[in-house]
Amino acid sequence: MKPSFVQKLQNGKPLLGTLVSLPTPEIAEILSSVGFDWLFIDMEHSTLSPLDVQRQLQAIRGDCHGLVRVAENNPVCLKQALDTGADGLIIPSVNTADEARQAVAGAKYPPVGTRSVGIGRAHGYGSRFAEYVREANARTAVIIQIEHIRAVENLDAILAVEGIDGVFIGPYDLSGSLNRLGEVGHPDVQTAIQTIKKGCRQRSIPVGIFTLQPESVPAELESGTQFIAVGTDASFLWKTGQAIVDSFRANHG
Repeated sequence: MKPSFVQKLQNGKPLLGTLVSLPTPEIAEILSSVGFDWLFIDMEHSTLSPLDVQRQLQAIRGDCHGLVRVAENNPVCLKQALDTGADGLIIPSVNTADEARQAVAGAKYPPVGTRSVGIGRAHGYGSRFAEYVREANARTAVIIQIEHIRAVENLDAILAVEGIDGVFIGPYDLSGSLNRLGEVGHPDVQTAIQTIKKGCRQRSIPVGIFTLQPESVPAELESGTQFIAVGTDASFLWKTGQAIVDSFRANHG
């Protein structure tokens, strides 16, 4: 059995991922095959259904891990994503300690949490049920998103909640909550980001972030970011396509 995403976070090795939003399993197959450590499968800002997510997870190759960002922090969304076989969850808009506790509870089986028991792909459709239930709490990554200034204000209480395996910073929504939508480099936004990183560092909680710019990765790693999602499947398509078209038009009218 390959190491879990939780174990890799605990080992401290930097992990490179990218965001997947298009409902095509071949995309997950290609991205995992080129060497990404993890895929950020996004149900919050896409049309992906639970079946689409399961197909993406089935297509992942090698040591790559599939983490699913659910549409919202409720038990139904969490258990559906986990039953498809996700290695972990990314839970959006966690702004209070109570919301963090709700996320952990929904992702963990009793006695740690309240996740209900069902049979799905995660359990080998029943063939690995006992093994999965025995190990799921330890192997399932619970990543909460800090992406609002309210969450930054409640940071100490949120990070004190047991069962959080990592914090993922949402810089764009965070900038919006500061009335600086899209200005992720603005000093107010950067101050909030550094506050989150400092709080996580003090509690030895791995921190991650999203960026569209690969060139920002070295600085992120230097600042203590451990797991990074760089770009999206859609952005790879349009950036590469646009570059080809621009080059053609420049040389051939």
